Amino acid sequence: MTEAAQIPAQPTAQPPISRYPVPAIADLPDDLRQRVLEVQEKAGFVPNVFLALAHRPDECRAFFAYHDALMLKETGNLTKGDREMIVVATSGANQCLYCVVAHGAILRIYEKKPLVADQVAVNYRKADIAPRQRAMLDFAMKVCQASHTVDEADFAALRAHGFDDEDAWDIAAITAFFGLSNRMANTIGMRPNDAFYLLGRVPKGK
Repeated sequence: MTEAAQIPAQPTAQPPISRYPVPAIADLPDDLRQRVLEVQEKAGFVPNVFLALAHRPDECRAFFAYHDALMLKETGNLTKGDREMIVVATSGANQCLYCVVAHGAILRIYEKKPLVADQVAVNYRKADIAPRQRAMLDFAMKVCQASHTVDEADFAALRAHGFDDEDAWDIAAITAFFGLSNRMANTIGMRPNDAFYLLGRVPKGK
């Protein structure tokens, strides 16, 4: 055995989750700390986005208020899986590692399809999704990449698949909001939690 082979591998230090200072949970304002602890209890870990954005508490509150208004609403024709699918497809187009990985995990869980997030992130047109979801993502991607060209024909294409104009607003708003999220995550170097990569990969019972 060579001398080099005898040297044990040194553990690789985890890179920081953001290039900006990340507050400790104990140091967060009371309302943000309570939210983080609730998420930790439900998920089993704290998604890095909560800690990274808490660097600016007021903006963090505003971010999650709008996030919840878009992603947790119970009216309209978009399912929770639809909403996550929009995030994954447009975040893939924006090359946002954090949002593709984190929301890809949630998408796999909601849709109960271990392969769907990878398919949608790379090329939703080849993904195993319903025609209505493909039409939804056609609209979302146009908002993402060429919103100045959206016209009545785009709304008509959605209506043909059972979406109304309020659903179109939802699709556009989710796309636009995560356009902001994608750009901030990329700029601050926000790293996905390792746990996200494996969530929803294996159906329950397998």
